[in-house]
Amino acid sequence: MASGMAGPVFPALGQEPGVPARAIAAPAASPPDDGNWVMAAKNYTSTRYSELDEIDTNTVRDLQVSFTFSTGVVRGHEAAPLVVNDTMYVVTPYPNKLYALDLTKPGAPAKWTFEPRPAASAQGVACCDYVNRGPAFADGRIFINTLDAQTVAVDAETGREVWRTKLGDINKGETMTMAPLVVKGKVLVGNAGGEFGVRGWITALDAGTGKIVWRAYNTGPDQDVLIGDDYKPFYDKEKGKDLGVGTWPPNAWEIGGGTVWGWISYDPELDLIYHGTGNPGPWNPEQRPGDNKWTGGIFARNPDTGQARWFYQAVPHDLYDYDGINELILLDLPWQGQPRKVLIRPERNGYLYVIDRSSGEVLAADPYFPANSTKGVDLKTGLIEYNEEKHPRVGKVVRDICPTAPGAKDWNPSAFSPKTGNVYIPHNNLCMDWESVEANYIAGTPYVGANVKMYAGPGGHRGTFTAWDPAQRRKVWELKEDLPLWSGALATAGGLVFYGTMDGWFKAVDAGSGELLWRFKTGSGIIGQPISYRGPDGRQYIAILSGVGGWAGAIVAGDLDPHDASAAKGFVNAVSDLPQRTTKGGMLYVFALPQRR
Repeated sequence: MASGMAGPVFPALGQEPGVPARAIAAPAASPPDDGNWVMAAKNYTSTRYSELDEIDTNTVRDLQVSFTFSTGVVRGHEAAPLVVNDTMYVVTPYPNKLYALDLTKPGAPAKWTFEPRPAASAQGVACCDYVNRGPAFADGRIFINTLDAQTVAVDAETGREVWRTKLGDINKGETMTMAPLVVKGKVLVGNAGGEFGVRGWITALDAGTGKIVWRAYNTGPDQDVLIGDDYKPFYDKEKGKDLGVGTWPPNAWEIGGGTVWGWISYDPELDLIYHGTGNPGPWNPEQRPGDNKWTGGIFARNPDTGQARWFYQAVPHDLYDYDGINELILLDLPWQGQPRKVLIRPERNGYLYVIDRSSGEVLAADPYFPANSTKGVDLKTGLIEYNEEKHPRVGKVVRDICPTAPGAKDWNPSAFSPKTGNVYIPHNNLCMDWESVEANYIAGTPYVGANVKMYAGPGGHRGTFTAWDPAQRRKVWELKEDLPLWSGALATAGGLVFYGTMDGWFKAVDAGSGELLWRFKTGSGIIGQPISYRGPDGRQYIAILSGVGGWAGAIVAGDLDPHDASAAKGFVNAVSDLPQRTTKGGMLYVFALPQRR
């Protein structure tokens, strides 16, 4: 094992000693694929897997553009489009326009447009571009979040606003960029703004009225975090009273971050939702001694009440902005000869976690990236071991920290294929230099406390697309990309995996081997989430939004100076050539096979 990748060694999951049979994971129970795509993650298990197989390894070479649609916005397009029967729904970055496209007509013209008109001043407190990660559909309504921290319900047929609820305060730096999730008649949403010293929360709204049903904070006393009698964490380090206060300096938890701007999954059988919590604030760790609960980890909660069932902190006292907001893929995994209900998460810290989703026990934490900031995860305690040589200090530049602040993989979600048993991970290959500085809190202004410079990691390439077998705990294959990968992944029953690159290539590769089978050059860099759906004509389609931006592409979307190595919190240094590789855009591309005559 390479230096910096040390960790506990175990037998392969599902493999008894001397028995070579391979165990394959399967997605947790979910309804059959009806050809629609009604939530960003495709389903509650967050597999981003389509059971459609008309487009396969033999036919994908014939894939061609079916139609396009310009959003009229040229910031970062991170959203997943939705498809409900004969209509596609697309939400843009700020100003968060929602379009309904008629799939029954040639070229899919707009049926209606909804403009929520968020406050323009929200742009000034968006840490990493004015992105939006997609809408959600349920019970005849489309739900979106706006940059100025409102959730809006829109009638899916008419485009009429049904209700809107203001949830955050942009004057404090609160924004909302995540895709909502609707569970049991409740719209689940969370705030962003960890770099502005906000206090993170997740909120459940009544889907019918927009009224707040419950809110759980991720810092502060137990009554605010919704930790009560049902809370039964697996590890001792997560036990104790009011840890959301006691693991911080006095009152620091009030501006401590822990936002929920990433992904939520749901297990109907266990009746638990799972969500991550973001980084603590400020980035400078010397200003916040302690574990900084409940940041940088995973909560399991009751969707009806918000009451916590368990918590696991992947990065106690987060040193590097590693957060804990990435996707949570729910699988039924063979483990030591027995089926186990697990969640899979490729974390920003560079480890792929396999966690028992009933109890919060970490079954495996294996490096999928050559991390040197940590030395491994002790499964007996659940603790990650930081590398003291890479520990940030005020007044000292610590060089060659891997992975960098956006992590081995940021928000951009992986996909899982039950046909191969593999998780497909689009991620970065970046390292950084870090200098901690004193941060002062002023409401609504950046509260960071670090100077960072990012650059290419081992091997010189900046992105990697990895196929990982969680049952065998090993990398199956990987593809090296010159630029960081900031798009999501899509797996299909046709044996394909789709993803996009920051210079605008949309690619289809063989899910089994990683062989490139097809690619198409779009007009701008791709940081969106691909989807697959069945059109009203019965054919399979693939859709992706093209429009460079986000943290990784802010140099283009925000017209940043490529000579300023510190711009975009140091990301510009890693992608200073991006303005020569792509331009701004905002275009939906939809692909299909040629229609048979």
